[in-house]
Amino acid sequence: MKAHDGMYIDGAWRPAVGGELIEVVNPADGQVIARVPAGTEEDVDAAVRAARAALRGWAATAPAERAALIGALRDALLARAGELTETITAELGSPVGFSKAVHVGAPLAVAASYAELASSYAFEERVGNSTVLLEPIGVVAAITPWNYPLHQVVAKVAPALAAGCTLVLKPAEDTPLTAQLFAEAVHEAGIPAGVFNLVTGTGPVAGQALAAHEGVDLVSFTGSTAVGKQIGATAGAAVKRVALELGGKSANVILPGADLVKAVAAGVGHVMNNSGQSCNALTRMLVHRDHYEEAVSLAAAAVADYPTGDPRETGTRVGPVVNAKQHARVRGFIAKGVAEGARLVAGGPEAPLEQGYFVAPTVFADVTPDMTIAQEEIFGPVLSILRYEDEEDALSIANGTVYGLGGAVWAADDETAVAFARRMDTGQVDINGGRFNVLAPFGGYKQSGVGRELGAHGLAEYLQTKSLQF
Repeated sequence: MKAHDGMYIDGAWRPAVGGELIEVVNPADGQVIARVPAGTEEDVDAAVRAARAALRGWAATAPAERAALIGALRDALLARAGELTETITAELGSPVGFSKAVHVGAPLAVAASYAELASSYAFEERVGNSTVLLEPIGVVAAITPWNYPLHQVVAKVAPALAAGCTLVLKPAEDTPLTAQLFAEAVHEAGIPAGVFNLVTGTGPVAGQALAAHEGVDLVSFTGSTAVGKQIGATAGAAVKRVALELGGKSANVILPGADLVKAVAAGVGHVMNNSGQSCNALTRMLVHRDHYEEAVSLAAAAVADYPTGDPRETGTRVGPVVNAKQHARVRGFIAKGVAEGARLVAGGPEAPLEQGYFVAPTVFADVTPDMTIAQEEIFGPVLSILRYEDEEDALSIANGTVYGLGGAVWAADDETAVAFARRMDTGQVDINGGRFNVLAPFGGYKQSGVGRELGAHGLAEYLQTKSLQF
């Protein structure tokens, strides 16, 4: 697996300041597939300085020209779609079909949306006797996670470029090869030197240095709530903007009258996709008491359609989790569920394969709202099914966590589902199987984050407002 031994700064690959390396491990077999430099504070400083130097010129570039370059970036990524698919499968462990369709397909759609939006967005408007200008906020620190290594990069870089901002990207240490391929695409697209910069490294060193750097105007972070709180505190002390997309414990509410077979099958798939490593995974399935046991039986049967195995094989639908730490963590949650009295109806804590970081697709029944597996984000292929008495009880359970990122409601008709969804404390709700929309805002309530990504709302995060009075 090809890897650069330097950082992409000011339009070129340059040697890292330090000599420490990060090993990139294939989670399907535990083998090291590449090594990348572990960035230092000095590397981060060089990248931020390059972004700062390029800011004035890029901010002054006409929106139509920025749009054209984002379009060129999208085309460069499309040309590398096969290589990106292979790389994501290797360093994340995502099954090849899911890597191609979602991990690569979705970012291509997001990039295309911002190529269009950059040229049509109203960066200036007249309000009474004032002209309101929406200007780029400045230099952006983009700190991205490993679970969607290309999508999360594009979801930050594309709107920032559209807004006229310059960036420094610090990708997750588990999936840096995808970020390096992205940097190659940026270069091929002809985006000016210094507008986009890449520093690989660990969170405590490179990530912290980037978040704290005085030359950064906005920190856009996706990851755990715990780390998000730290970044928020660091940014707050410097009075700089933050955009935080954090954890979730999303509820999938199946109301009486819904198509139970369809709702359960879709809910199971939502949890098993990406080995459960999605912040908006519908990990809590809420079912009325009269239909509860039927739903449990349907869920246990549906898991059989998600075979675990080598992610390079086309028949595999559940690959490994990303690393040894996550492997132990998820299995620990499963053991905790058993210990707290939940009924195990599929899977369990035992690893299904001897080699690699695989977790058996797991379904728990008789889960109560106070159980650990009903409150904490597991980030693995683990579904909890909870019983409710009536709609008020369902709403109380759905809203009864510190998170509020995603959710779903199934009902006999859209009107009934929407009425329930309006009362949910969450940023995005799927109605009767509604599909993900790259133009709709994505983000959470409560401890699931601050700000929104995607579409016009995502672009607005990278703008600041100036009012001219006449």
